[in-house]
Amino acid sequence: MKDTALVIMAAGIGSRFGGGIKQLEPVGPNGEIIMDYSIYDAMKAGFNKVIFIIRKDLEKDFREIIGNRIEKVVPVAYAFQELDDLPEGFTKPEERTKPWGTGQAVLTIKGLVDGPFLVINADDYYGKEAFYKIHDYMVNDMKSDQDVFDICMGGFILSNTLSENGGVTRGVCEVGEDQILKKVTETYNVHMEGGELKATDESGAPVVISPSQHVSMNMWGLTPDFLDELERGFPVFLREIKAGDYKAEYLLPKIIDKLIKNGKARVTVLETPDKWFGVTYKEDKEAVMDAVRGLIAEGRYPESLY
Repeated sequence: MKDTALVIMAAGIGSRFGGGIKQLEPVGPNGEIIMDYSIYDAMKAGFNKVIFIIRKDLEKDFREIIGNRIEKVVPVAYAFQELDDLPEGFTKPEERTKPWGTGQAVLTIKGLVDGPFLVINADDYYGKEAFYKIHDYMVNDMKSDQDVFDICMGGFILSNTLSENGGVTRGVCEVGEDQILKKVTETYNVHMEGGELKATDESGAPVVISPSQHVSMNMWGLTPDFLDELERGFPVFLREIKAGDYKAEYLLPKIIDKLIKNGKARVTVLETPDKWFGVTYKEDKEAVMDAVRGLIAEGRYPESLY
C-alpha cells in the first residue's frame, strides 16, 4: 500500500474575522473544527499522514487547538508559508501583505512527502466521497515520474459550493471525455442574485457560468515530482509580476491549467455529489454548525470523532 498524505493549507493571511482565526473556529459538538471532519474522512479513506501548512505566528494556537490532538491518531508534520520565503535573488516588496498563493504554499512541503498527496483547504468541508475516490485513484492508478504529470481532483458541482452570505472564488472547469480536465479558470464573486448565478473574471468583467458545471475546490491529488515543477515555476512567476502589482498570486489552478495547455499534465476529474460548506464569511459559521449537527443526526459522523 502506498503512503498517502493529506496536506492542509491553513496559512491564508485573510484568516482573521471578528477577532478569531476562521480555520480554528469550533463547529462541532465537542469543539471540533472543519479540519477535524476532513482529517477523519481522509483517515477513513486510507490516508496515513497529515501535513499542516501554516504561518509561523499561528503555530502555538494551531498546535493547541488541533495539532497536538491529531498527533495522537496519525503522524503529523508542519510546513510554514511565509511572505519572505522566496527563491534566491528575490525579496519581498515592502508593500506586499498578501500571501504568494497556493502554489507557494504547497511548495513548502518539499522534502516532507515521498508518495502521492492530497491538497485541501483548511476551511472547506468536502464530504466523504471525494476522499475515497481520490485515495483509490492514488493507490491504484496514479503514475509518478512521467513526462506528463498525473493529477486528479475532486470535481464538485458549482451549485453545491455557494455561500448564502456573499461571493466566492471557484476554479470553474471544462471537462472532456473520460472525465479529463480540459481547462480550469479562476472565477470570482460567484453568487446568486435575483435567482441568477453571477460571477466575474479576474478583471471584474461579468462571465457566464452554469450551476451544473464542475468546479475545483483546491482538492488536488498530486505526486512528489509536481513539487519540482512548482519550484521551477515560482521564480518565473515572480519575474513576470507587473510593477506595482502587490496582490499577484502563484495559484494551483492557474499552474495546472497552464500545464494542461502545454500538454504536460493529465487531470482526472473525480466527481462528487457532496455539498460543500465552509467558513468564508463570519455569518457562515451558524450554517456550518447546523450542517454538522445534521450530518451527525444522519449517522454520517459520530458525536465524538476520535
